[in-house]
Amino acid sequence: MLDYLYDGTFEGVLTCIYHHYYTEKAAGIYRADSYQSSLLGGCMEVETDRRKAMTVYEAIERKISTFDLRRIYRAFLSDDAEKETKILRYVLLGFRVGARVSSLHGDPVVFDVQSMEKKVNVEKERMLQFVRFSVMEGGVLYAKVEPDNDVLELIAGHFCDRYRNDPFIIHDVRRGKGLIACDGRWYISFLDEGDVPGLSEDEEKYRRLWKNYFDNIAIKERANPRCQRNFMPVRYWKNLTETGPV
Repeated sequence: MLDYLYDGTFEGVLTCIYHHYYTEKAAGIYRADSYQSSLLGGCMEVETDRRKAMTVYEAIERKISTFDLRRIYRAFLSDDAEKETKILRYVLLGFRVGARVSSLHGDPVVFDVQSMEKKVNVEKERMLQFVRFSVMEGGVLYAKVEPDNDVLELIAGHFCDRYRNDPFIIHDVRRGKGLIACDGRWYISFLDEGDVPGLSEDEEKYRRLWKNYFDNIAIKERANPRCQRNFMPVRYWKNLTETGPV
């Protein structure tokens, strides 16, 4: 059995699953750029092949279910260090038992993928609540985020509908990429902080006004920091206008 190394794309994972069946059994799947070799077995770097990936994609949809295909993709968007190998095990089990795999809640293979999917879904919902835009030069709306999981494409539709007439950028600084949208269309591209336009002249004034409003409507006697942390995790605070620096 081999450790398969891939390029970090979903198509790459599917290509590795293809080779598991048609080349040699995979002990695990790992990103090539972060793999640490083991003395216990060999490894093989797999070149992503869209045709082979599509073969596996269609097989999952046909032999398991469309629901499970979506679940697997959302699990892939998680930051779990072993997500690729966990996905492999889920797919292998799914090919054996079919669509009922998603109901096997007590199976550790299923539980692992369910847990990753749940974390991604929770973070997606939090992003819908905690994204804060600033007006940059040229009238572009800009928001900086640092999610644990790779959820940019999952929130794209919501913000495109909400800001259909306003160009905007949601910048995932942790991964160095941004969701760039205009006129209801969007794409994701690599983005460096040096590429971001500067603040508009009025932005700092509006930030101070909003922060002042937020502080003054609070009832200090009813402050409950523990409850606040439950609903608004501390790791998001630095990118929120009301809790971050002006």
